[in-house]
Amino acid sequence: MPEMNYSDALRAGLREEMKRDEKVYILGQDVRNTSNASAVMGSLWEEFGDLRVIDTPLSETAMAGSCVGAALAGYRPVLEIMFSDFCFVCMDEIVQKMGKWRYEHGAQGGMILPIVVMTPIGGGIGAGAEHSGTPIAYFMHSPGLKIAVPSTPYDAKGLIKTAVRDNNPVMFFQHKMFVYNHRHTEEIPEEEYLIPFGVADIKREGSDVTIVAVGLMVTYALGVAEEMSKVGINIEVIDPRTLEPLDMDTIIKSVQKTGRVIIADEGMTRCGVAAEIGMQIMEQARDALKAPIKRVAAANRPVPASPPLEKAVLPQPEWIAAAVQEIFA
Repeated sequence: MPEMNYSDALRAGLREEMKRDEKVYILGQDVRNTSNASAVMGSLWEEFGDLRVIDTPLSETAMAGSCVGAALAGYRPVLEIMFSDFCFVCMDEIVQKMGKWRYEHGAQGGMILPIVVMTPIGGGIGAGAEHSGTPIAYFMHSPGLKIAVPSTPYDAKGLIKTAVRDNNPVMFFQHKMFVYNHRHTEEIPEEEYLIPFGVADIKREGSDVTIVAVGLMVTYALGVAEEMSKVGINIEVIDPRTLEPLDMDTIIKSVQKTGRVIIADEGMTRCGVAAEIGMQIMEQARDALKAPIKRVAAANRPVPASPPLEKAVLPQPEWIAAAVQEIFA
């Protein structure tokens, strides 16, 4: 099996879907990758040409709006928004149109809206407050949108293929540290595979504490679990992989086994993904808890450009380790 990094795996999935269905096309700013800015798109423009890989003007509203029209006309657009923070520029098109129109007009001719919005999340590159956000919670709060957040090359390829084939709009979030850091590679099967939405993955089995981790936090949690195993603490790490639909069954079963749970997410603590998952655990498995639920998430502040200040705002591996120690105190 070939070794692929995260970006290679995403590109391979997109390539397969573009070959499979001529209605699939890509659009976004510099998706032709002439400036080497798009690690994911790579050479797809050279392979498929201007009609299938379309460079757009700098207007997220026009980009997203055109996807709605194209999807209604029978196409399957894949929109790359260069930074997830820029989704706020076109929230009307994403939330009001993509998310709600199938519900509002679905009875008229069997409307479908097969749109994938790919966009990188998170900090780590000192890009400042308007380029370092993890705004996933906003879209969890917006009905009609599916949400995928893969944390490995294998998951990235399987989930992007599922997203492209879905008849609903999908927000597809990739952490910058996965997209631009090519050190993490995995063997990717040559035969086709898809990963269904709504199925979490237990990245590491354990018996003492459950860590539900999203995106980059999966990598951090696995590192902490390895270190904690040296002092006899056995940690189970669960990656939801998709947040809409969300596989609470797997999470609840783990919490019932361990009795302790930490939720790690790079989004803001207040009203964030970790808060939602934690509340669902309280509602469904309160009696199984041996200790209060712990959240590890970003401070409620804009993300600074200064690397030391950025680390002070965004969750770090040592934050997760401290939460594990506290939950056992």
